[in-house]
Amino acid sequence: MNNSSAKEHKECNKGPYSFAIITISSSRYEKYGSVSSPSDAEDRSGQIMERLILQAGHDISRYFLADDDPGSIIHVLCEAVSSDTDIIITSGGTGLTSRDVTIESVVPMFTKHMQGFGELFRYKSIEQIGSSVILTRASAGIISGKAVFCLPGSPAAVELALGDIILPEAGHIMKHITE
Repeated sequence: MNNSSAKEHKECNKGPYSFAIITISSSRYEKYGSVSSPSDAEDRSGQIMERLILQAGHDISRYFLADDDPGSIIHVLCEAVSSDTDIIITSGGTGLTSRDVTIESVVPMFTKHMQGFGELFRYKSIEQIGSSVILTRASAGIISGKAVFCLPGSPAAVELALGDIILPEAGHIMKHITE
């Protein structure tokens, strides 16, 4: 595929798309419980996601706050998957501590993996955090026809992932998922 046909292929399905945001944080969950917006949970990363998604012309169908617990994560993920949402973004729980269980909870639900997302995210993150990039297990895949991205919880990571990778590729991803 030459460069111009690759560009046409990539841009043929721009959306808008509906996003669900899931923030995974025990401390926020204990303090705020079930809330309907990132502002209600003082969730800076969630607020960045919300701003970037809306600025790109997409909408947000739901915001979820989940505990760092497999049951809580799976429960809200299943709610998001069963909702009228195209793309689901989780933030938090992708590190190496014993509390970081997002990847163990979400990845087994993938019917297809998008390994390239994690690889590209780590590659781009080197500029920001250097060799500490090896600590993230950021991942992406497909669940029931929905694109699911598992991001670290830091505001810089969320901004990089959405601004440089997910939003520019959303149409391309959704074109392939819906074929």
